Amino acid sequence: MVGTQLKWDEYATAWARLHGGFDPRSAAPVVRAWLRFAYHVGYVLGRLRVGPTAVTVVGVLLCVCVPVFAVRPEDGPFLGALFVLLAGVADSVDGAVAVVTGRSTRLGYVYDSVADRLGEAAWLVAFWLVGAPGALAAAAGALSWLHEYVRARAVSAGMREIGAVTVGERPTRVLVALGGLLVAGLAGLIDPDLAAGTITMATAVWVLLAGFGLGQLLAAVRRALLEAP
Repeated sequence: MVGTQLKWDEYATAWARLHGGFDPRSAAPVVRAWLRFAYHVGYVLGRLRVGPTAVTVVGVLLCVCVPVFAVRPEDGPFLGALFVLLAGVADSVDGAVAVVTGRSTRLGYVYDSVADRLGEAAWLVAFWLVGAPGALAAAAGALSWLHEYVRARAVSAGMREIGAVTVGERPTRVLVALGGLLVAGLAGLIDPDLAAGTITMATAVWVLLAGFGLGQLLAAVRRALLEAP
Protein backbone atom coordinates (compact mmCIF):
# COMPACT_ATOMS: atom_id res chain seq x y z
CA MET A 1 0.00 0.00 0.00
CA VAL A 2 1.07 3.60 -0.61
CA GLY A 3 0.85 4.47 3.06
CA THR A 4 3.41 1.81 4.02
CA GLN A 5 6.14 2.92 1.62
CA LEU A 6 9.52 3.48 3.21
CA LYS A 7 11.02 6.90 3.85
CA TRP A 8 14.65 7.55 2.87
CA ASP A 9 16.25 6.47 6.17
CA GLU A 10 14.11 3.35 6.35
CA TYR A 11 14.84 2.66 2.69
CA ALA A 12 18.61 3.06 3.21
CA THR A 13 18.51 0.60 6.10
CA ALA A 14 16.55 -1.94 4.08
CA TRP A 15 18.77 -1.42 1.02
CA ALA A 16 21.91 -2.01 3.12
CA ARG A 17 20.45 -5.24 4.48
CA LEU A 18 19.99 -6.49 0.91
CA HIS A 19 23.47 -5.38 -0.25
CA GLY A 20 25.88 -6.95 2.19
CA GLY A 21 25.53 -4.25 4.85
CA PHE A 22 26.74 -1.40 2.64
CA ASP A 23 24.91 1.72 3.88
CA PRO A 24 24.10 4.13 1.00
CA ARG A 25 24.07 7.03 3.45
CA SER A 26 27.82 6.60 3.95
CA ALA A 27 28.64 6.20 0.26
CA ALA A 28 30.60 8.67 -1.83
CA PRO A 29 28.59 11.79 -2.75
CA VAL A 30 28.05 10.73 -6.37
CA VAL A 31 26.94 7.22 -5.40
CA ARG A 32 24.72 8.56 -2.63
CA ALA A 33 23.12 11.06 -5.00
CA TRP A 34 22.47 8.33 -7.58
CA LEU A 35 20.87 6.03 -5.00
CA ARG A 36 18.72 8.85 -3.68
CA PHE A 37 17.63 9.61 -7.23
CA ALA A 38 16.67 5.94 -7.70
CA TYR A 39 14.81 6.04 -4.39
CA HIS A 40 12.74 9.09 -5.38
CA VAL A 41 11.86 7.65 -8.79
CA GLY A 42 11.02 4.33 -7.17
CA TYR A 43 8.84 6.09 -4.63
CA VAL A 44 6.87 7.83 -7.39
CA LEU A 45 6.46 4.60 -9.36
CA GLY A 46 5.34 2.84 -6.20
CA ARG A 47 2.61 5.43 -5.70
CA LEU A 48 1.55 4.80 -9.30
CA ARG A 49 1.26 1.06 -8.54
CA VAL A 50 4.09 0.16 -10.94
CA GLY A 51 5.69 -3.11 -9.87
CA PRO A 52 9.44 -3.85 -9.84
CA THR A 53 9.07 -6.68 -12.37
CA ALA A 54 7.53 -4.30 -14.89
CA VAL A 55 10.50 -1.94 -14.49
CA THR A 56 12.89 -4.88 -14.94
CA VAL A 57 11.17 -5.89 -18.19
CA VAL A 58 11.36 -2.32 -19.48
CA GLY A 59 15.05 -2.29 -18.64
CA VAL A 60 15.67 -5.44 -20.70
CA LEU A 61 13.77 -3.98 -23.64
CA LEU A 62 15.86 -0.82 -23.44
CA CYS A 63 19.01 -2.98 -23.51
CA VAL A 64 17.76 -4.80 -26.62
CA CYS A 65 17.38 -1.41 -28.29
CA VAL A 66 21.11 -0.71 -27.86
CA PRO A 67 22.40 -3.02 -30.65
CA VAL A 68 19.32 -2.34 -32.77
CA PHE A 69 20.00 1.41 -32.91
CA ALA A 70 23.80 1.39 -32.50
CA VAL A 71 24.29 0.33 -36.13
CA ARG A 72 22.45 3.33 -37.57
CA PRO A 73 24.70 5.53 -39.71
CA GLU A 74 26.10 8.67 -38.06
CA ASP A 75 23.99 8.81 -34.89
CA GLY A 76 23.85 5.08 -34.08
CA PRO A 77 26.41 4.98 -31.24
CA PHE A 78 24.85 8.07 -29.67
CA LEU A 79 21.43 6.41 -29.66
CA GLY A 80 22.99 3.25 -28.27
CA ALA A 81 24.55 5.28 -25.45
CA LEU A 82 21.19 6.89 -24.70
CA PHE A 83 19.52 3.50 -24.34
CA VAL A 84 22.37 2.27 -22.12
CA LEU A 85 21.77 5.27 -19.85
CA LEU A 86 18.02 4.64 -19.72
CA ALA A 87 18.60 0.94 -19.05
CA GLY A 88 21.02 1.85 -16.25
CA VAL A 89 18.35 4.03 -14.67
CA ALA A 90 15.79 1.23 -14.95
CA ASP A 91 18.25 -1.21 -13.38
CA SER A 92 18.58 0.99 -10.30
CA VAL A 93 14.91 1.91 -10.13
CA ASP A 94 13.48 -1.63 -10.23
CA GLY A 95 15.31 -2.49 -7.01
CA ALA A 96 14.27 0.82 -5.49
CA VAL A 97 10.62 0.11 -6.29
CA ALA A 98 10.91 -3.32 -4.70
CA VAL A 99 12.50 -1.99 -1.51
CA VAL A 100 10.43 1.16 -1.10
CA THR A 101 7.15 -0.72 -1.49
CA GLY A 102 8.24 -3.71 0.59
CA ARG A 103 8.02 -6.07 -2.38
CA SER A 104 11.58 -7.44 -2.40
CA THR A 105 11.57 -11.17 -3.04
CA ARG A 106 14.18 -13.82 -3.75
CA LEU A 107 12.51 -14.51 -7.08
CA GLY A 108 12.70 -10.83 -7.99
CA TYR A 109 16.41 -10.88 -7.15
CA VAL A 110 16.88 -13.76 -9.60
CA TYR A 111 14.91 -11.94 -12.30
CA ASP A 112 17.02 -8.83 -11.77
CA SER A 113 20.28 -10.77 -12.03
CA VAL A 114 19.19 -12.50 -15.23
CA ALA A 115 18.08 -9.16 -16.69
CA ASP A 116 21.49 -7.64 -15.90
CA ARG A 117 23.34 -10.43 -17.70
CA LEU A 118 21.03 -10.23 -20.74
CA GLY A 119 21.45 -6.45 -20.85
CA GLU A 120 25.23 -6.62 -20.75
CA ALA A 121 25.20 -9.23 -23.52
CA ALA A 122 23.12 -6.84 -25.64
CA TRP A 123 25.59 -4.00 -25.01
CA LEU A 124 28.52 -6.17 -26.06
CA VAL A 125 26.66 -7.22 -29.20
CA ALA A 126 26.38 -3.50 -29.95
CA PHE A 127 30.13 -3.13 -29.40
CA TRP A 128 30.71 -5.95 -31.89
CA LEU A 129 28.34 -4.44 -34.45
CA VAL A 130 30.08 -1.06 -34.18
CA GLY A 131 33.42 -2.73 -34.86
CA ALA A 132 34.92 -4.46 -31.81
CA PRO A 133 36.40 -7.95 -32.43
CA GLY A 134 33.93 -10.68 -31.54
CA ALA A 135 36.46 -12.60 -29.45
CA LEU A 136 37.22 -9.52 -27.36
CA ALA A 137 33.54 -8.79 -26.79
CA ALA A 138 32.96 -12.43 -25.83
CA ALA A 139 35.87 -12.27 -23.36
CA ALA A 140 34.37 -9.16 -21.76
CA GLY A 141 31.04 -10.91 -21.34
CA ALA A 142 32.59 -14.10 -19.99
CA LEU A 143 34.70 -12.29 -17.38
CA SER A 144 31.73 -10.22 -16.21
CA TRP A 145 29.55 -13.32 -15.95
CA LEU A 146 32.29 -15.16 -14.05
CA HIS A 147 32.58 -12.22 -11.64
CA GLU A 148 28.91 -12.53 -10.67
CA TYR A 149 29.00 -16.35 -10.68
CA VAL A 150 31.96 -16.48 -8.27
CA ARG A 151 30.22 -14.09 -5.86
CA ALA A 152 26.98 -16.09 -5.99
CA ARG A 153 28.77 -19.40 -5.37
CA ALA A 154 30.83 -17.88 -2.56
CA VAL A 155 27.69 -16.66 -0.81
CA SER A 156 26.23 -20.16 -1.18
CA ALA A 157 29.42 -21.57 0.31
CA GLY A 158 29.12 -19.42 3.41
CA MET A 159 30.49 -15.96 2.63
CA ARG A 160 28.25 -13.61 4.58
CA GLU A 161 28.92 -10.36 2.73
CA ILE A 162 29.55 -9.27 -0.86
CA GLY A 163 33.26 -10.03 -0.47
CA ALA A 164 34.69 -6.88 -2.04
CA VAL A 165 33.56 -3.92 -4.10
CA THR A 166 35.80 -4.42 -7.13
CA VAL A 167 36.68 -2.27 -10.13
CA GLY A 168 34.65 -4.62 -12.31
CA GLU A 169 31.23 -4.17 -10.71
CA ARG A 170 27.99 -3.57 -12.59
CA PRO A 171 28.18 0.28 -12.36
CA THR A 172 31.61 0.16 -13.98
CA ARG A 173 30.23 -1.85 -16.89
CA VAL A 174 27.42 0.65 -17.34
CA LEU A 175 29.93 3.50 -17.47
CA VAL A 176 32.20 1.68 -19.94
CA ALA A 177 29.25 0.85 -22.21
CA LEU A 178 27.93 4.40 -22.03
CA GLY A 179 31.30 6.09 -22.46
CA GLY A 180 32.49 3.67 -25.12
CA LEU A 181 29.50 4.25 -27.36
CA LEU A 182 29.61 8.03 -26.84
CA VAL A 183 33.31 8.27 -27.70
CA ALA A 184 32.85 5.92 -30.67
CA GLY A 185 30.07 8.17 -31.92
CA LEU A 186 32.26 11.26 -31.60
CA ALA A 187 35.17 9.50 -33.33
CA GLY A 188 32.84 8.41 -36.12
CA LEU A 189 31.92 12.02 -36.80
CA ILE A 190 35.58 12.71 -37.50
CA ASP A 191 36.18 9.59 -39.56
CA PRO A 192 33.77 6.64 -39.82
CA ASP A 193 36.71 4.23 -39.61
CA LEU A 194 37.69 5.60 -36.20
CA ALA A 195 34.51 4.31 -34.57
CA ALA A 196 35.63 0.67 -34.83
CA GLY A 197 39.02 1.37 -33.29
CA THR A 198 37.50 3.42 -30.49
CA ILE A 199 34.91 0.81 -29.54
CA THR A 200 37.65 -1.83 -29.63
CA MET A 201 39.59 0.19 -27.08
CA ALA A 202 36.47 0.49 -24.91
CA THR A 203 35.97 -3.28 -25.08
CA ALA A 204 39.61 -3.81 -24.08
CA VAL A 205 39.08 -1.52 -21.08
CA TRP A 206 36.02 -3.60 -20.14
CA VAL A 207 38.12 -6.79 -20.32
CA LEU A 208 40.94 -5.32 -18.23
CA LEU A 209 38.63 -3.99 -15.53
CA ALA A 210 36.59 -7.20 -15.46
CA GLY A 211 39.73 -9.33 -15.21
CA PHE A 212 41.28 -7.23 -12.46
CA GLY A 213 37.96 -7.09 -10.61
CA LEU A 214 37.67 -10.86 -10.79
CA GLY A 215 41.11 -11.16 -9.24
CA GLN A 216 40.09 -8.80 -6.43
CA LEU A 217 36.94 -10.79 -5.80
CA LEU A 218 38.73 -14.16 -5.78
CA ALA A 219 41.20 -12.85 -3.21
CA ALA A 220 38.38 -11.55 -1.02
CA VAL A 221 36.42 -14.79 -1.35
CA ARG A 222 39.45 -16.88 -0.41
CA ARG A 223 40.07 -14.73 2.66
CA ALA A 224 36.43 -14.73 3.74
CA LEU A 225 35.94 -18.49 3.37
CA LEU A 226 39.21 -19.37 5.08
CA GLU A 227 38.24 -17.17 8.03
CA ALA A 228 34.66 -18.47 8.18
CA PRO A 229 33.88 -20.77 11.12
